[in-house]
Amino acid sequence: MATQLDIKRRIRSVKNTQQITRAMKFVAAARLRRAQERAVSARPYARAILRMVRSAALRAPEDAHALLRRRPEKRILLLAVSGERGLCGAFNSNVIRRTVEFLREHSAENPEIITLGRKIRDAMRKQAWKIVAEHVDITARLEPSRAAEIAKEVIAAYEADEIDAVYIVFNEFKSVLSQNLTLQKLLPIEPEQAAVGAVGTGHEDAHEKSHEPAVEYLYEQPPAELFGHLLPRYVQVQIFRALAESAAAEHAARMTAMDSATRNAGELIDKLTLYMNKVRQAAITKEIIEVVSGAASAG
Repeated sequence: MATQLDIKRRIRSVKNTQQITRAMKFVAAARLRRAQERAVSARPYARAILRMVRSAALRAPEDAHALLRRRPEKRILLLAVSGERGLCGAFNSNVIRRTVEFLREHSAENPEIITLGRKIRDAMRKQAWKIVAEHVDITARLEPSRAAEIAKEVIAAYEADEIDAVYIVFNEFKSVLSQNLTLQKLLPIEPEQAAVGAVGTGHEDAHEKSHEPAVEYLYEQPPAELFGHLLPRYVQVQIFRALAESAAAEHAARMTAMDSATRNAGELIDKLTLYMNKVRQAAITKEIIEVVSGAASAG
């Protein structure tokens, strides 16, 4: 049986852990507010440029720009977005699991992967898949320039015919308690009609299922010149949005996990305190019995 001193040490240890989890919860809550504002503010522009690009791609010839060319998907590139740290529940494990599933499903297409986050990088290093680029600390210090750098790598590989399709998997922020694991196709550009029913995991965004009437565009500049600016911008914006959504979802998942850990620690402290009181009461009862027995023997 554990002594009172052992139980007190255990209670002290759990209290210290509770202080840490409570502090991590408050830090995650403070960071969540900024990350949520950034993710929500990025959505309207990302949705607008997505609709515009898909609508324009429906009318433009494939030779108008390299990113409009459609080829048989013999070589696939996957961008996987994860968190930089753990202690956020199943946030990272869900992304890793979906990434591995996707790579196995498309193993015949010679899949390659770009890891965006420390956790997915560490997990993929243990796998046999080909990693073409690694980016860490990207969601912790999210800036448009980082998304532009990744977009340049992806566009250069697609224009050089090194890959035939580009997908991205990430956790989309929905609320503090829920995140949607999303798989989105970035390249080639899906025309508006073909975009309905695009690749996904059952959690596709509503803006990816547009039912608005087709819009006719009048081009002032040559279409090739317009697409030369618009399509790279589209790729950059979609990558930035995925990173912003993942950052907000990570902070939300960490806040929820640390809140649960704090409450569990409180319950454990209560149980240990009750157990310590029982042990102390048993020791007092034993001493009383010994005193009474000794007095009776002496009498």
